[in-house]
Amino acid sequence: MSSRGLRLDRVLPPSEISRSMKSFLGSARFTKETTVEAIRECTSAHLRFSLACFPESATPRDWWLATSLMTRDFLTERFLATQEAYQKTQARRLYYLSLEYFLGRLLRQNLLNLGLWDLTAAALKSLGTDLEAVCEEEGEMGLGNGGLGRLAACFLDSLATLRLPAIGYGIHYEFGLFQQDFAHGYQIERPDDWHRFGSPWEMVHPERVQTVHLYGTVEHQEGGCRWTDCRDVLGLPFDIPIAGFGGNTVNLLRLWSAKSTREFDLDAFNRGGYFEAVGEKSFCESITKILYPNDKTEKGKELRLVQQYFFVSCSLRDILRRFEEEHQDWNLLPEKVVIHLNDTHPAIAIVELMRILIDERRMEWERAWDWITRIFAYTNHTLLPEALETWSVSLFHRVLPRHLEILYEINRRLLERVPGTGQIPDGKRRAISLIDENHTKAVRMAHLAVIGSFSVNGVSALHSELLQSRLFPDFSALFPGRFRNVTNGITPRVWLLGANPLLASLLTETLGEGWITDLSGLQELRKFIGDPSFRERYAAIKRANKVRLSDCLREWCGLTADPDALFDVQIKRIHEYKRQHLNLLHILWLYRRLLENPSAEFPPRLFLFGGKAAPGYDLAKCLIKAINAVAVRINSDSRVYGRLQVAFVPNYGVTRASRIIPAADLSEQISTAGKEASGTGNMKLALNGAVTIGTLDGANVEIGEEVGPENIFIFGLTAEQVAERVQEGYNPWEIYESDAELRAILDWIGSGDLTPGEPASVLAPLRHSLLEGGDPFLVLADFAAYLAAQREAERAYRDRARWLSMTMENTASVGKFSSDRSIREYAEGIWRLSSTPASD
Repeated sequence: MSSRGLRLDRVLPPSEISRSMKSFLGSARFTKETTVEAIRECTSAHLRFSLACFPESATPRDWWLATSLMTRDFLTERFLATQEAYQKTQARRLYYLSLEYFLGRLLRQNLLNLGLWDLTAAALKSLGTDLEAVCEEEGEMGLGNGGLGRLAACFLDSLATLRLPAIGYGIHYEFGLFQQDFAHGYQIERPDDWHRFGSPWEMVHPERVQTVHLYGTVEHQEGGCRWTDCRDVLGLPFDIPIAGFGGNTVNLLRLWSAKSTREFDLDAFNRGGYFEAVGEKSFCESITKILYPNDKTEKGKELRLVQQYFFVSCSLRDILRRFEEEHQDWNLLPEKVVIHLNDTHPAIAIVELMRILIDERRMEWERAWDWITRIFAYTNHTLLPEALETWSVSLFHRVLPRHLEILYEINRRLLERVPGTGQIPDGKRRAISLIDENHTKAVRMAHLAVIGSFSVNGVSALHSELLQSRLFPDFSALFPGRFRNVTNGITPRVWLLGANPLLASLLTETLGEGWITDLSGLQELRKFIGDPSFRERYAAIKRANKVRLSDCLREWCGLTADPDALFDVQIKRIHEYKRQHLNLLHILWLYRRLLENPSAEFPPRLFLFGGKAAPGYDLAKCLIKAINAVAVRINSDSRVYGRLQVAFVPNYGVTRASRIIPAADLSEQISTAGKEASGTGNMKLALNGAVTIGTLDGANVEIGEEVGPENIFIFGLTAEQVAERVQEGYNPWEIYESDAELRAILDWIGSGDLTPGEPASVLAPLRHSLLEGGDPFLVLADFAAYLAAQREAERAYRDRARWLSMTMENTASVGKFSSDRSIREYAEGIWRLSSTPASD
């Protein structure tokens, strides 16, 4: 037998297997005395018993799986203790409903939060394996895409760290949004098959399956009504443990996967209906197939509505089951349960719970609605009207006929109370109606979320003010005290401790570990800003991070970057209101200047982009093509070699962000004022020592207040000025005609010169949007101010002492933007949650 064959001398006898398993299970006990030997024993046991391989033959993926399963054992032990504590205290619980959870890689974060990183690194080293290399084997879960999902992930981390009783609910997508590649500069979307080989973090619970009803008809009878002839779908729960820092509390994220009640129709198959035989299975599983199915078609819209209702219905059933297992008195429901809607996606939960209360529990309407408005809270994440979900009444009726009836009754009662309040004229009843009748009749989900919740909050001070004054002024008058602000935050465990270990080590050495759970402690850094030794070490860390990123850019983009250049970073979803095209216009302006005057005093610049465009968002995809075309032109032009570079990082996500953010010098936060709700990328970059260039939009306003005007580059129109310009009749052609340089750049974009070998019209939509399209996000109006701010940023960067002070001030000053602070404000001011110590 070859050396690759079975070696009988390596097969353990049953008695030895028994002893090994007992040792293994004992090692998984999480205590402060956990040792390197225990972790080594546990990991080795998983290699042998879970993966059936020996250390000598284990692949890198085997090591990642074994290490992850070892970590999950510790998580599970703490999770059980956490649940026991919650049950003993009968704690009031938060149930967080979100369509996205952008978790990123979990092995590193779980080990850091459990306090096992160093021990695990030593254990794997003794086994001949490197923990850093093992972590690189992990992919990202395709459960989220942008800021909404990343915020939800940060909040789960903080909820567990603060020992707050909470469960997150969402969807177990088979495919994420998409894997982004570039072909000739165009975005190419490939399936994000993240779950092809399963995940070591999730645990499936078929005993908790839920049944969801769709479509059908409603029959009204004397004793009530019946929703009949429905199409049933099963919701199978997958659980992911969420560890708080210190490992004392481990909460739960429960995700629902859609399954068919009939996997296979044998009769149809036997009569030759081969596709019909699996038709029901295909329909059901399509519900949770992909994150954000394209809704440009009617079928796409229907799938999105079904998807949202599916996860909401499963979650509510599970919430009520948990409540009844712990409480005998049904009347305690509003006191023990708070459900938070993360944006409008789960707003249908309000109607679904109302249906359960009045149809299944036979509760009177007034009492049921009173409970609804004591249970739900809602966070709005956007001021853009097109992002506030609406569903046509015809679609709503087809998918959820009973829910439409209930919604109409909610609306009737809402409109009845308006004239009696004396606060809102009768003429504004259409404005607050749940049904938009201006065009095709449509259900306004944001309106439903507002009237069905006891609390409605924005996510930055400016956003919350605009919610009341512009988006929902009538509701603000109708429900005084309902609107409030909770500024977003980020978890320092991911975005500093995990992403920037060099800086984290310096901070811990200088300040102690307190900053990890109390980010406001970074203010103590101000004492060291003038210390030459500390400054030197801080600067060396930033450069080391830039060197590391330069190595990554060589792999990702084939670009050789100068780590001493100014790294100018704009990483976020590609959207007109985020104004990547304003950044692009400046790059072309700078390129022209360098060609005209090669000796001009500009510091070397690397402009770095990252982000995805929605598959149906044609102009955003055109913008990606434009950036990549400009990158090819500039990076291949020997005349600006060493002075100017441009790169677009493909498939931007949490992992790549953790490489880019610690290396960034300048943080582009240049959205049109009044359009960005908050932003969290601005917080991550500032925390890691990047200086913001931005408008007075979203959380930029509060970041400026914290760091001081001398440590941020603010430019452009304010939200009020934007509104005034639009109201006065903004005309971008006037700016085009009056600014010869800007005119030349716009004409260049539309000329076809930047896309040789392709039709001249390739980039024409971009130019068209800024001129014939009316420049809806005032890119041209802010261009001159943006140029001035960029020149000031360059002057500051050339003054190395000034720049270093600015970066250090940013790190020291943004402790407010911890998600721990955000969650404390939610817990105390909205959810009324108390910390619950875990059982030993």
